[in-house]
Amino acid sequence: MTPWVHVDTGLVPGEKTTLRLMRQGDAFAITVGNQDLMRDRHCESERALATLVAARLQDRPKARVLIGGLGMGFTLRAALDAFGPEAEIVVAELVPAVVAWARGPLAHLFASSLDDPRLALHEADVNRLIQSGPAMFDAILLDVDNGPEGMVRGENNRLYDAWGLKRAHYALRPGGVLGVWSGRPDRKFKARLARSGFSVEEVRVRSRASGDGPRNVLWIATRTGPPVSPPARPASEAMP
Repeated sequence: MTPWVHVDTGLVPGEKTTLRLMRQGDAFAITVGNQDLMRDRHCESERALATLVAARLQDRPKARVLIGGLGMGFTLRAALDAFGPEAEIVVAELVPAVVAWARGPLAHLFASSLDDPRLALHEADVNRLIQSGPAMFDAILLDVDNGPEGMVRGENNRLYDAWGLKRAHYALRPGGVLGVWSGRPDRKFKARLARSGFSVEEVRVRSRASGDGPRNVLWIATRTGPPVSPPARPASEAMP
């Protein structure tokens, strides 16, 4: 068997955690420690995250979409295809090396997507963009960890706790959709979404286009209810 070869390492800002880009022949993977974060041969559920959300927003030709995590570009490319010519796609990627890989060794996976005029790519924490104001987005797609807990860094837990989900609710326009990718089910997270003002659908999608591979979980959560005030900022995150 062809061995995996280390191509490059990327440091997660503010953390000791590193991401590693690995290659085996013409296959690529991004790993965290000894765990796979993503592989280019297991990408069907990442595409489905965008297409399933877009299907629920067909009446919004000028949808503004926030994607948390650039990864290998599968969710981005699917979003550009699914949301149409007048949409705006905002991508937040925290790790500068991931952006560099997208224009370097992984450029073939991205094709021309990074040059699409509908794309605004930010090297930033997606949580900061979610907190940028009320009713900013029609959709928020999160694929930054392997599930609803901070794998890449501990601060990502804030995306999935009750406060973070209420912030996402506040950042979405009425009827907007939050999509979250996970490698496994999580009943507590699904219930937390429902308590945070979302109507939740759980979808399981095979990781390979051929229909095999592990079943990944997508939560497609539609914002319900009237506009809410922004949730109080936790004391631990209060400004000095």
